[in-house]
Amino acid sequence: MAGSGRPAGLVLLALGPVLAAAYAGAGHLAVRAAVRAQTTGPEWEGGRIDGSGLTSLGVDTWRLTWWTAMVVGLAAVAYLVFGVLLLRERRGRALILVVSGVLIVPYALGFAVALFNPVRGLAGLYDSPDFLAGLPWWQPYTAWLLLAGGLAQAVGMVMAAAHGRRAAPQPPPEAAEVNGQG
Repeated sequence: MAGSGRPAGLVLLALGPVLAAAYAGAGHLAVRAAVRAQTTGPEWEGGRIDGSGLTSLGVDTWRLTWWTAMVVGLAAVAYLVFGVLLLRERRGRALILVVSGVLIVPYALGFAVALFNPVRGLAGLYDSPDFLAGLPWWQPYTAWLLLAGGLAQAVGMVMAAAHGRRAAPQPPPEAAEVNGQG
């Protein structure tokens, strides 16, 4: 059971990019539903609809959702790579841990933007009650996917760092005695 931490840590590290993609997919479904409600609602006066079937409001809200998912997804992929590097028996672990600590900033900002819910905010700015009414009830909760991914990756990083430290070669006992540590 000595190697059981490695696959679990890798799975947790892989959850970050997967949940960022799930956030983007759920956001796209929510924007599509809201655009359908907007274009069939009584307030619709006609307007520009792009080739993908999105209104101007739909395009703007989808872009915000996509960019949020992209920033968090890139940070999540970096954490995955760093976790794999931590599993190896090489030097440079301190630098990897420091850089991974800095990467929490885009992750946290992405979650804050998602929690602020720019889709609802833009719908209010565009004064589109039909769009707001068409948003699925679950749309505000999609931000928690990003937080769940970040927490899973944090645990995965700890597991990878602990496993990598155990896997690192230890000096032989004779070397410790020669240096006066025995």
